[in-house]
Amino acid sequence: MDETAAPQNPITRSVFLDKENPAVWKALNGLKLKAREAAEEAGLDRTLTELLNIRISQINGCAYCLDVHVSDALDNGESTQRLAVLPAWRETTLFTAKERAALALAEAVTNVSDFAARERDSGYARHHLTVEEFSVISWLAITMNAFNRLSIVSEHPVRRRQP
Repeated sequence: MDETAAPQNPITRSVFLDKENPAVWKALNGLKLKAREAAEEAGLDRTLTELLNIRISQINGCAYCLDVHVSDALDNGESTQRLAVLPAWRETTLFTAKERAALALAEAVTNVSDFAARERDSGYARHHLTVEEFSVISWLAITMNAFNRLSIVSEHPVRRRQP
């Protein structure tokens, strides 16, 4: 132990769950890769999956995941305009019918305690998505919600990027 280091308060220091239990972290990453593979097989492009990751992370308030997925979305060609209005996607025509259905479903999976909204949004999604798309988008949302919780509980820091 470094005797010169400032002592950490064990009550307030972050516990990085991914570092404490790497086998569980590896399994969660495996789930993410399988969900992403299923999305590709269902014909869902990476831009859509990143939009879903961002919207779910916005709802959950996960700064770390927002930082990662906004960067990934931009790298995959997403526009800053669509990212800027994503929290109000229902109020704009910038998203396709499939994207709107996917966003509605992702919100339904994320906000499971709001029964009325979940029923409304799931029903809307079922009318606009195939069964395969509905299933894959649900898995993507379940997985992103797990990552959000991991990062929030672990207090993963957002580090400033160099310009």
